[in-house]
Amino acid sequence: MAKNLPLAETVGMALSTLRANRLRSLLTMLGIVIGNASVITLVGVGRGAQNLAEGQLSNLGANVLFVVPGNNDTRRQGIDFPKTLVLEDAKAISEQVPSVKRVAPQITLSEVVQAGEVSSSTSIAGVTPEFLPVRQFEVAQGRFFSKGDLEGARNLAVIGPDLATKLFGNKPAIGRQLRIRNQPFEVIGLLQAKGAVFGQNQDENAYVPLTAMVSQLSGRDPTYGVSLNFISVEARDQESTGAASFQITNLLRQRHRILREDDFAVRSQKDALTIVSTITGGLTLMLGAIGAVSLLVGGIGIMNIMLVSVSERTEEIGLRKALGARSGDVLLQFLVESLVLSILGGVIGSGLGMGAIGIVAAVTPLPATIGAGTVLVTVLLSGSIGLFFGVVPARRAARLDPIAALRSL
Repeated sequence: MAKNLPLAETVGMALSTLRANRLRSLLTMLGIVIGNASVITLVGVGRGAQNLAEGQLSNLGANVLFVVPGNNDTRRQGIDFPKTLVLEDAKAISEQVPSVKRVAPQITLSEVVQAGEVSSSTSIAGVTPEFLPVRQFEVAQGRFFSKGDLEGARNLAVIGPDLATKLFGNKPAIGRQLRIRNQPFEVIGLLQAKGAVFGQNQDENAYVPLTAMVSQLSGRDPTYGVSLNFISVEARDQESTGAASFQITNLLRQRHRILREDDFAVRSQKDALTIVSTITGGLTLMLGAIGAVSLLVGGIGIMNIMLVSVSERTEEIGLRKALGARSGDVLLQFLVESLVLSILGGVIGSGLGMGAIGIVAAVTPLPATIGAGTVLVTVLLSGSIGLFFGVVPARRAARLDPIAALRSL
């Protein structure tokens, strides 16, 4: 009775066959290489997008809630937010909500800022001194607004570093004057770089006292009073954010005499992070699925080439069986060939994908990254695909009748 060939000998024969047909082996691996590289790159880019969004959200400030006018229906329909959030609401939150530490009301306008002959379109925010600690901004040069500046409605401005560079170049910005709607504002402070949030560069913004914004730029609505774009609220600690949100909602419902649908919304950093994580997680999954399709196509390519190889090696298979090789030996040899091709292609593809991720992280602001576990899983997945699609050719080779195969010699 014929004995099974040793596993090492079978593997050696498979590797010898692949080395003897280097070009074919390379072309067979190409689909797996491309598929694996696609999976690694797309998943890395997806995770980079998630990391970027989470990093930008962290710039909003710790334990911060945002109270915005309008409800979910107005936001979904793209309706302009109603003027339902006023300065008196911010004062009431500060005075009547015990779980709140600081409150920073804000009015935002898009305006053209001029400094001499240089001008730049930017976002102008009217804020209070509480804005700095609530949103965790820091002053690099000069100072921020004081309570006296706010009470006196003084025409002062604190600007971001990028806006300072646009307007003044390398010259000092402190003490210079800006003109907004032909109103002069003296620059008293320069903020440290903060980065972008949702695509908006915070370092290009300018900040003026809220009272100066109302008296010089935005005006006071005769019906609603001082309308706000939103209110930033800092809870006392992380555990207090839920209580603060609940208390603010109840307070504003009472102040606005709401019986049904709210005319405002309270959003936390955690809510935004959950939404972003869901979106970017779905994006990463979708990109990974697209790359997996490429792997599937690569597996089909391996099966096709191996089927052609079985047809071309009919004589070899018949001769091996005539000399005592068992069907299991032939099956194992072809499976090993498929497995080696797929795993080697997976390793090469992973290397290319990691290189592509490095390039993306180096030349773009996207912090693309990939974990070692993901790379290992992808390589194992490519090996499994090669093994799966190698079964059909291997079974066909193992079932060849040696007498019929030898007739072609």
